[in-house]
Amino acid sequence: MTIVYIFGFVYGLAMLFVLVYSLAQAHLLFHFIRYQKYPPPFRPAELEDLPLVTVQLPIYNERYVVERLIESVVALHYPLDKLQVQILDDSTDATCDLILNKIKEYPEIDIQYLHRSDRRGYKAGALKQGLEKAKGEFVAIFDADFVPDPDFLLNTVPHFANSKVGMVQSRWTHLNQDFSVLTQLQAFALDAHFLVEQIGRNRQEAFMNFNGTGGIWRKECIVDSGDWQADTLTEDLDLSYRAQARGWKFVYRPDIASPAELPPVMSAIKSQQYRWTKGGAECARKHLLEVLKGDYTCKTKFHAFAHLLNSAVFIAVLLASISSIPLWWAMRQGWVEPGVFGFGAIFFAGFVVIALVYLFSFFYSKGNFWKKSVQVFWQLPLFLSVSMGLALHNSLAVAEGLLGKKSPFVRTPKFNLEQQNSHWKTNTYLSLKMPFITVLEGALAVLFMVIVLASLDWGIYLMLPFHLMLALGYGIVFYTSYKSYNL
Repeated sequence: MTIVYIFGFVYGLAMLFVLVYSLAQAHLLFHFIRYQKYPPPFRPAELEDLPLVTVQLPIYNERYVVERLIESVVALHYPLDKLQVQILDDSTDATCDLILNKIKEYPEIDIQYLHRSDRRGYKAGALKQGLEKAKGEFVAIFDADFVPDPDFLLNTVPHFANSKVGMVQSRWTHLNQDFSVLTQLQAFALDAHFLVEQIGRNRQEAFMNFNGTGGIWRKECIVDSGDWQADTLTEDLDLSYRAQARGWKFVYRPDIASPAELPPVMSAIKSQQYRWTKGGAECARKHLLEVLKGDYTCKTKFHAFAHLLNSAVFIAVLLASISSIPLWWAMRQGWVEPGVFGFGAIFFAGFVVIALVYLFSFFYSKGNFWKKSVQVFWQLPLFLSVSMGLALHNSLAVAEGLLGKKSPFVRTPKFNLEQQNSHWKTNTYLSLKMPFITVLEGALAVLFMVIVLASLDWGIYLMLPFHLMLALGYGIVFYTSYKSYNL
């Protein structure tokens, strides 16, 4: 019985973390709803007041999207005598030639091509080197798969009239959202971040983050905050906390759309998730203690805690799922009364709050209400299931980040897929080597499906929804991973 109590303690602790995290999400949702009632006014720019701006394009082996990126950037509505474009190219393939040939088409644009022979510091290193040669007082950044709004600079630059503003972030939208179920689920998740979370944090002046692209910085702010640093995989989140700790203000503009591509295959999604979750954990290791010890309000500290440790939710879900197995067996044997688990159901309120965050963000965009209702009916539980199915993969990344284990910056392959008939299987950047963790995900899918079937047979229904979602999530993650590694 002692072992049962140990697993019960682990299960309760994991679910308590999810509940605490959900309280922060609920508070962000409250501010998001208030924002809808009282949105801040935005003033358009006057051309004669515009300063010199540098647009940085960090590139590494992007043959499928780099030409589209350059075409969209040179189409920005901005005086040519006040615009510099920096192409920060670390490529080792034909991307270099594509860029050089494309540049020749725009002799009237001040385009500076900087090629590095090594990737020291990865993206952070490229941005830092480019900043040394940037002419602009302000620096906009776009990743290779983005297609910025032509009015992006006109809509963001005016905010810097306030000398305390260090960065303005736009909202990501999605070029290929309807390509597949996987892209729809990613859009579902990202929309919640870029609407509820970013609006909620920015409205109450809590720590928010530059998202690595689709934003514009005051150059002075970057330099004053210690410049780009490569000691984490999320240099954007790292610089964001350093800048705001220095007193710089951030502005979030959800009405400015920065369209980008969503990875269409699970292997690419996993590489992106690994970098985001591990980088977030590295930033928690680097900044959380300083924030908690700093001269900030309790509210600001609480949101920073939830923000920096949001990737640790995957560890909580993994621990809860694994520890639920012996608890389920103990219930079957009659060692623990079902009422004990019924009391623990209060922790599931956290999942309800998290679901509400995604629901509000989903219905934020315009569209037929009934059609969207039908869509969210299957999309929400499927999204939650797949998120649970990624718990093993992402937990390993988070653990490495918290423990300080370093790893190289692995970029997410880009595809240039905007139509459903586009072919992604010929992408030369896809990894075809299936890692062992995929086998473990398949094993967990089988294990939880056996538990589901046994629960139905024995009439044990208390944990059935949880185990069913785990079986479905791990099954989808395994199948889509196996499929992407075995083209």
